[in-house]
Amino acid sequence: MKAPLRFAMLYERKLILLLCAIGALRVFIFSAAFPFFNNVDEQAHLDLVMKYARGHVPRDLGQYSSESAYYISLYSTPEFFMAPQQFETNDFPSPNWMLPAEQRDDVVKRNSGWWQSNQNHESGEPPLYYALAGLWLNLGRVFGITGGWLLYWVRFLNMFVAAALVWVGFVAAKLVFPDRQLVRLGVPLLLAVWPQTAFYSIQSDVLSPLCFGVAFVALIKFLQAERPTLHLALLLGLALAATCLVKFGNVPLLAVALGAATFKVRQLARTRRLPATIGSLGLLMFSVALPIALWFVWNVQTFGDLTATAAKIEFLGWTRKPITSWLPHPIFSFRGLKEFWPELVASFWRGELIWHGRRMASHLSDVFYWVSSTAAIGFTVATLVRRDTQINLRQRSNLWLALLSFAVLVVSTVLLSISFDYGECVYPSREHPYFTSGRLLSAAAVPFFLFYAQTIDSLLSPIRRLPLRVLLFGGIVLFIVVSEIIVRGPAFSSHYNLFHFNKAQ
Repeated sequence: MKAPLRFAMLYERKLILLLCAIGALRVFIFSAAFPFFNNVDEQAHLDLVMKYARGHVPRDLGQYSSESAYYISLYSTPEFFMAPQQFETNDFPSPNWMLPAEQRDDVVKRNSGWWQSNQNHESGEPPLYYALAGLWLNLGRVFGITGGWLLYWVRFLNMFVAAALVWVGFVAAKLVFPDRQLVRLGVPLLLAVWPQTAFYSIQSDVLSPLCFGVAFVALIKFLQAERPTLHLALLLGLALAATCLVKFGNVPLLAVALGAATFKVRQLARTRRLPATIGSLGLLMFSVALPIALWFVWNVQTFGDLTATAAKIEFLGWTRKPITSWLPHPIFSFRGLKEFWPELVASFWRGELIWHGRRMASHLSDVFYWVSSTAAIGFTVATLVRRDTQINLRQRSNLWLALLSFAVLVVSTVLLSISFDYGECVYPSREHPYFTSGRLLSAAAVPFFLFYAQTIDSLLSPIRRLPLRVLLFGGIVLFIVVSEIIVRGPAFSSHYNLFHFNKAQ
């Protein structure tokens, strides 16, 4: 390897490590700025983390544990659900932990009893995140971390996930576009500043992008390999299984992986290499199927159904609609699509947090998010359909893989939207029967930002000077960063967050 090339690669890796650190630092700062507990069921997720930390795996919905009920009662803020004007003083009351001991204990006892009388509707969710976060929580206890600091300790696990995701994005971009520096650096840069609020919360969605990001990289290598090795097959299989064991909504991604694997098998058969790779293909199928099958068996034996979702659906008051009733749905009208698509895509970028009773979002940034994302999808489809000569056959197949990974999750949210009557449920509701939670698409973050960055690079390609192209790309990133700071800024003044903890905590 020539010295200049070796130096360039070393410089690039140092830059990516810097982006990993930036991603981790961003998650740390905003995780600390937001108090507990947010509107995306953070109470329920904490309860499961604490149960798994104690070795208690739920066998039914069950009530909140006394331990989690205590933490929720002591450290909750009303800021996610109420406005200060709803209080007599036109301001939020002092945090419970700051009350005099006798008054604090009385409030915590009353609130804790209420939580322990309620069921945790998330109890049937796949176990991977909760088991990992439970181990992390126990490690914090070993270090002597207690009280509210322990809650933030669990959130700070997301820092390492965010850093790893940036690196995985770089690996994916380098595999697909080794000759396009702006894409190689653009994907990890976008992931480093991705303002998805799931990373600032205790919830299972945070692991989805990393698990499928690893699976996506392994799938690309699997497709590129002349003879896939046993190690590669095992990595791909376990990463796909992990993706499903983090969130049941990620299961549709198996269809994409199965389609890609089928394509590879046909290719191996044509080149007469199939017999030599039977072992790798068998290991791939085994490593995917066994963990998921064990989870299904556990669900049937404990919750009574394959996916452990029946109890949750009943708890939420949903009822399944017959297939014949799916099509008469507002999502298939222009008005419904206009309500569904922009919010889904904007939510994929910035999350779903509510603050002082209002969505924590900016109209300008939301328009940028959904318009630019729609344009990237359209541009990528047009590039693939017209057989653009700027990308080779291998890059074309990888872009199809990236596009389908995102599309299958979008289709999944559409099917969820049309297949239920939501009864008296607040979200989704009969008046607004749409799943617009963008975190349900977050597993496809690496594929999405791959074709998003590729689109930007292609549109900037007429500009021959790389520094100018980088500057324009940087302008987009700066807009995202500034928008997030402005939108999330109010949380920093909360008297319930980490920055306002007293030393007794």
